[in-house]
Amino acid sequence: MFKLDTYLGWRVDFASPPGAPAYSGPDSVSWRVFKNPIALGVGGAAAVVLEFADARIRTGVWEHSNYRADPIGRSTRTAMAAMIGVYGPQEAAQRIIRGVNNMHARVEGRTPSGERYRALDTELLSWVSATAQWGFLNAYHRFVTPLSVAEQERFYDEGAPIAQLFGVETPIRSNAQFDALRARLQPRFEPHPIVHEFLGIFSSGPGAMGVPARLRQAMARAAISLLPGDVRARLDLGPRYDLSPMERRVLRCLGAISERTPILSAPPAQASLRMGLPADFLYRSRPAQTRALARWARRYPERAAPTATYAR
Repeated sequence: MFKLDTYLGWRVDFASPPGAPAYSGPDSVSWRVFKNPIALGVGGAAAVVLEFADARIRTGVWEHSNYRADPIGRSTRTAMAAMIGVYGPQEAAQRIIRGVNNMHARVEGRTPSGERYRALDTELLSWVSATAQWGFLNAYHRFVTPLSVAEQERFYDEGAPIAQLFGVETPIRSNAQFDALRARLQPRFEPHPIVHEFLGIFSSGPGAMGVPARLRQAMARAAISLLPGDVRARLDLGPRYDLSPMERRVLRCLGAISERTPILSAPPAQASLRMGLPADFLYRSRPAQTRALARWARRYPERAAPTATYAR
């Protein structure tokens, strides 16, 4: 899932240059959350469903991307953009995000009802960013490891600089702020066949990176289980999307296994090496990570310094 090394024609090297800081550090909540493929798969699907609830985003994606023809390729590129923002050197992240913004600058049109949309509309940028942050965080919290309120808010703070690079004026800083934004946009939400088509592609689309169909189906239902009940009802996501107790247990088991199983060629491991930490650093127990960070801070005090200031 994570064996990605190019984006928009640029090669991305997560292992170099040595010591180059990312927008969050090895001790961040973001580095913990984004390493887990269960959290990313479930949270990413939940985010897309919430985005497609709005006709402007739904139409823009369906008419201006190759999602229907190449859903896995499109998802892979989206995953790369997320990985580079979290684990990549800041300079590389800036370059990638400029490329994404340049592409989005050309995306505009009208929904089937005639409403104009632009991908760089500040309201749409805010919603897309918020759904991604909320989805990944809550999937990790629900299916991998519960996070304290302080850890959750720290996660949102860590994502703020990246959101601002994408053009988001006021990144969300908590689940409560996400709920407020959702409540403001929810009157626009509507059921649509494209939402169900997306879930079908996610569940059983061609060549989904070797993930068994039964697991993809469970992840799709897990994504729906994250949604507030009133949103689910509004989008007509009925009982056929219910997550079974067995599926929930399987996903939690796989989430736990993923927490302790390093993929040494993946961005989390490569970024750890870049910063002077062991490749399996993020996959160790929390006490072992604490000890490794203490040794790292003594050896590389300049790398252990905060990489960004998250002003509220």
